[in-house]
Amino acid sequence: MQPEYLEKLVTRKMPFGKYEGWLIADLPGPYLNWFAREGFPPGEIGELLHLMHEIDHNGLGALLDPLRRS
Repeated sequence: MQPEYLEKLVTRKMPFGKYEGWLIADLPGPYLNWFAREGFPPGEIGELLHLMHEIDHNGLGALLDPLRRS
């Protein structure tokens, strides 16, 4: 994991799919679980989704709150 990925979770939007346009950090757990079962896409977006899945699965979403911009 790259340290800047945490900030990207709260600024990068999902580029495709049912939740296109949503911030990666705001994607629902079941959607992230689906990627975990079916496979994450290649590249940076896949790495971000994998990281967000780990954060969500372990109940650590509040750790991203200080990084969110108001």
